[in-house]
Amino acid sequence: MNEVSTRRITHCGDLSPGDVVEARYNGLMYYQGKVTETVPVLDMFWILDSRTGTRKLLDPLAFEVVRVPEKP
Repeated sequence: MNEVSTRRITHCGDLSPGDVVEARYNGLMYYQGKVTETVPVLDMFWILDSRTGTRKLLDPLAFEVVRVPEKP
């Protein structure tokens, strides 16, 4: 992966539905999945967590959020 694709996401405006992201805290991955919706007024976004199949509302300032390549 190159530097642009692994750059930390700090604003939901940097994301689009369909982007695949990981949300980490203290180096541990908590969530991974596709962005389903962004909520610019709250600067938060929804993902569909690939491990649990549930939707999660994430704050890009509460987690280290990075884009990851989509698995085939």
